[in-house]
Amino acid sequence: MASGTLLYAQSGGVTAVINATASAVIQEARARKVKVLAGKNGILGVLREELIDTSREPISAIRGLAHTPGGAFGSCRYKLGTLEDDRARYERLLEVLQAHDVRWFLYNGGNDSADTALKMSKLAEEFDYPLTCIGVPKTVDNDLALTDCCPGFGSAAKYTAVSVREAALDVAAMADTSTRVFIYETMGRHAGWLAASAGLAGNGRDEAPHLILFPERPFDEAEFLAAVDKVVARVGWCVVAASEGIRTADGSFVADAGAGKDSFGHTQLGGVASHLAGRVKDALGHKVHWAVPDYLQRSARHIASKTDLDQAMAVGKAAVQLAMQGHNATMPIIRRTSDSPYRWKIEPAPLSRIANREKTVPARFIRSDGFGITAAGRRYLEPLIRGEAYPPYGRDGVPAYVALENEMVAPKLKPWDG
Repeated sequence: MASGTLLYAQSGGVTAVINATASAVIQEARARKVKVLAGKNGILGVLREELIDTSREPISAIRGLAHTPGGAFGSCRYKLGTLEDDRARYERLLEVLQAHDVRWFLYNGGNDSADTALKMSKLAEEFDYPLTCIGVPKTVDNDLALTDCCPGFGSAAKYTAVSVREAALDVAAMADTSTRVFIYETMGRHAGWLAASAGLAGNGRDEAPHLILFPERPFDEAEFLAAVDKVVARVGWCVVAASEGIRTADGSFVADAGAGKDSFGHTQLGGVASHLAGRVKDALGHKVHWAVPDYLQRSARHIASKTDLDQAMAVGKAAVQLAMQGHNATMPIIRRTSDSPYRWKIEPAPLSRIANREKTVPARFIRSDGFGITAAGRRYLEPLIRGEAYPPYGRDGVPAYVALENEMVAPKLKPWDG
């Protein structure tokens, strides 16, 4: 049995497949006879010394995580500052790791999680503590640098494309006497990857979505309204996919809720779909419906992408392998090697080139009029939503998801008062 313990934690918004990554982490560590602790509610659980002993879970439950959405150990939105500004918290983290002989720290999340893992590696080096830190990629926003795509995105993208196609059929059937315009809002604060994935719902001038609104392009209300009216006149109805993060030319969010900042320092956004629907109704007189899938788009395990599931498990397994090999301050990323046939592999990449960087939709993926995806964008996106990975269903007709016991280890330190 390897000397030391591995600590795994989940961070930020969960996805349909983050538990699949957790499943792969635990199974690979067990195969190496390495004990795995999990932070309850992410890094907060580490600070509070609330650590879950995954060795008490049966292998059937661990395997069942692969088809269970949510975050099995709890997640959090909790951003640590710099090593200097948040010194006490970082030293508390290191104290907890030392108390439980943690030698490998795997933090499963997005940009902020990569930054935390990188800072922890620097702190451990400063204190000469043998700790290997690995950032494990996850985000439906698909905005991590270097990696071709992010686990969690493919399934959310599949949900988006399917939902837009199905809703479009409804609108088309009712347009003569009812709804003429339907607006579907996607997640995406600065990067419009999920909005772009709506473009996979159809492929043709008159197929939905007729208009996609990207945060990468300044939003012009007059231009948008004219485009909607033109589509309705030509097709008889119009479907719009809008990213929550669209901005005007001066950089203001169209859907700024005025509710301040979240715990990561991000502006709280309101409903862009409802705002746009109101403008379409008032300015054009069309009957409008709108939808905000919100958590549904990131938790829809029942319609997960098989590609996404495979990649989520691959990065979990690779994270343990890299940790055992001593690849400190590293993240296992996905490298695309071929579009057709679609092929990919896992490679290590330095966290220093990933943390606090953001990958947005490139201009070559956005149509010249700014309202759709190009052939290049379709070639990139399409393989990521391929394949179905349905969960098992119970006799009650709903998926048979697993719930862990999540038994805690006994604390060894005084309670954290931070």
